[in-house]
Amino acid sequence: MVTLQPITEQNWYVCCQLTLSETQQTYMEPNAISLLQTVYEPTLEARAIYEDETMVGFLMYNTVPEELDARWVYRIMVDHAHQGKGIGRKATELMLEEMGRFGPEPIVVGYHPDNTGAHRLYASLGFVDEGHRFGRERAVIRRA
Repeated sequence: MVTLQPITEQNWYVCCQLTLSETQQTYMEPNAISLLQTVYEPTLEARAIYEDETMVGFLMYNTVPEELDARWVYRIMVDHAHQGKGIGRKATELMLEEMGRFGPEPIVVGYHPDNTGAHRLYASLGFVDEGHRFGRERAVIRRA
């Protein structure tokens, strides 16, 4: 069973030890950087992704609208050893439910254009590429 749980003083270090494959590491900052970001940006919410009792991933999103008048997904990652089991999809669905509680604004996620796995996942969850680009990232949007 996949659940989202808060990052706490008991589990933050485990979160920092989660890793992506060597290829995927070029797409995302390390979790330690993301956790530090939550200290300085209080509107960010960070969650650990658990499969049963084991932390297997991390995600982070904003609770207030930003660019494109939307809430943004900042990070979603599943440790390389736990990929390919549908955990990322289930965690993303749970995160979208959480984000929906903050309001009806669209949700945007940015990802590197070469990240075909992310592209397939977000497209299957109703995110549409409307041509928005932020730096090197493609930004796709999901409207209510």
